[in-house]
Amino acid sequence: MKILRFLTILAGCATWASCASAQMSLTPPSVQTPPKASKPAPPKAPAKAPVAAKKQATPSAAPAAPAASAPDDPNVDLVYGAYQRGQYKTAFDLASKRAQDNNDPKAMTMLGELYANAMGVKRDYAKAAEWYQRAAERGDREAMFALAMLRLSDRGKTGNRDEAAKWLASSAKLGNPKAAYNLALLYLDGQTFPQDLKRAAELLRVAADAGNPEAQYALATFYKEGTGVEKSIDKAVRLLQAASLADNVDAEVEYAIALYNGTGTPKNEAAAVALLRKASKQNSPIAQNRLARVLVMRNDAADRLEGLKWHIVAKTAGKGDLMLDEALAQASPEDRAKAQDAARRWLGTPK
Repeated sequence: MKILRFLTILAGCATWASCASAQMSLTPPSVQTPPKASKPAPPKAPAKAPVAAKKQATPSAAPAAPAASAPDDPNVDLVYGAYQRGQYKTAFDLASKRAQDNNDPKAMTMLGELYANAMGVKRDYAKAAEWYQRAAERGDREAMFALAMLRLSDRGKTGNRDEAAKWLASSAKLGNPKAAYNLALLYLDGQTFPQDLKRAAELLRVAADAGNPEAQYALATFYKEGTGVEKSIDKAVRLLQAASLADNVDAEVEYAIALYNGTGTPKNEAAAVALLRKASKQNSPIAQNRLARVLVMRNDAADRLEGLKWHIVAKTAGKGDLMLDEALAQASPEDRAKAQDAARRWLGTPK
């Protein structure tokens, strides 16, 4: 079973309103593109930095960055501060000292991050895995997650799916929402674990409640279809709203459709169009197509021109629409030329 996702099917409908029921439907899990896995976040340091780290405040300076000086605030973490400023060699030196002197798991996680991403040192996935492993064994949930993703991706031939699943589970148990989301994907995939939709839904809920927009969008599809949870359009739409507020483009499109149709939420055409326009500017062909349909049907010349522009843009991305093709063909030669010129400017293509 592939991962569930929304597929709206407005193309081919005579009007937007006639497609209301189709818009909010889900396809079966035959879609080839799964939700994107979350990426490890840079390791954040503990609230208080060890005294030993403060003594190392003046590193061997990186060529493009000034040496870090000891701050007045003893709670400032020098390793993470250097990392945030892009002083990766400084961060590496300070983290190495802290890991050696104090067995600090946060410093070990930082070293893994630096090695994995070639920041201040040459990329070395084996060393990254080693540092992540040491930090994970000392209970650092970010290291557990980073190690799991390294094992899953098999970067540097470090792959081990079973070990990755174990570390994802451990990180999720410690409350890491990214780990919970990616573990849910494994339960959906059914290869590492037996497929368990109810368990996947539970994990998505953990990540969604923590504000993970990908999890919110995925869980919305579960509630729409009643997959692993009791079907609830209202809960699905609330999750779509939350994910759209966090700039999840797929959620923006689906929430806009719900707003336009008044499905699970009060009807609000103006808000729907604003969301579709936002998603269109983020290069969502589906949003561009839906926005084009709305604008072309309006009795406003400027809106119709904009709608024809978005139709042309969406069509170049493979989102054709016979109804909009007809609208473009029926436009005056002058309006057609304006729409095509506007689409070219958006796409950055020459005349």
